[in-house]
Amino acid sequence: MPIKNHQYNSIMREYDARRLKSHREAMARRGELYAKIPRLRELDDAIAHGSVESAKLSLSGDPKALLALRGRNEALSAEKKALIAANGYPEDYLEPHYLCTDCSDTGFIGREKCHCFRQAIVDMLYSQSNVRQAIVRENFDTFSYRYYPDDYIEESVRMTPLENMRRVVASAKQFIEGFDTSPDNLLIYGNTGVGKTFLTNCIARELIMTGHTVIYLTAFELFDILERRKFSRPENAEDDDYSEAASQFSHIRDCDLLIIDDLGTELNNAFISSQLYQCINERLLGRKATVISTNLSFEQLKNNYSERIFSRITGSYTFLKIVGEDIRIRKKLS
Repeated sequence: MPIKNHQYNSIMREYDARRLKSHREAMARRGELYAKIPRLRELDDAIAHGSVESAKLSLSGDPKALLALRGRNEALSAEKKALIAANGYPEDYLEPHYLCTDCSDTGFIGREKCHCFRQAIVDMLYSQSNVRQAIVRENFDTFSYRYYPDDYIEESVRMTPLENMRRVVASAKQFIEGFDTSPDNLLIYGNTGVGKTFLTNCIARELIMTGHTVIYLTAFELFDILERRKFSRPENAEDDDYSEAASQFSHIRDCDLLIIDDLGTELNNAFISSQLYQCINERLLGRKATVISTNLSFEQLKNNYSERIFSRITGSYTFLKIVGEDIRIRKKLS
């Protein structure tokens, strides 16, 4: 389901602001280098003049003169690159630095929406700003093993919490590396505070950074959307709650990765179970990856949800158990 005009315009205004910012910063860098390296301005002026002359010669049909001029312009450009490098600056220092290098912050590659535009739609529809802030703080670069003890064996995994967490992180990175070639699904479970949400944020960031659309929802948020889609059906659904929920559901079904956080905190009933099965099943049929995190044990999952849900999860998901002590408490005590 397409987004509404005001949503599209809002996203495009953000792209325009990004491009304007990038060009202003590039102009500031250019002024900085012109002051430091006067020869650079001379080269830019000569290259600009040469481009105008090339256009004129193309129209006049003088191939020999055009070839000679192009050779001179290439020599000027080579001198410019060498001059920038000799002063310790990267080759692209004077160019605009876009957030998305694939579309140069236009939102489109040709006539197709860029992956960053698709993620921008997701961010708008699901109010993912908190997630965007979280993945800046919580990612593999900031991940630490220091909160996982190595001085006792956790019987449920038959290894120390540290050894187990190294195995879990390796599995998460394997999931990311094989995302496009051998799609998988993860169920990350363990007690409160052991790092499940941190790990899902790590996964989300890596896949967003590689151009995949990621939707991150708590179980409560997911079932709220599914409930509104199921029961909000007015005659005119152009600008109502149902229209929004239907649009959200289409992205939940089709996004590259759906993360469902804190499964089991919702008020479970027959409706919730049926909607969860539909969501999981449709994504499996569409070969779309899902990551679920939960405080529930393996046995609680089996008892709390229907047999067909449990069967679908156990047959199609890799189970990753995180063990250890509540990290938030350890941080306060340290």
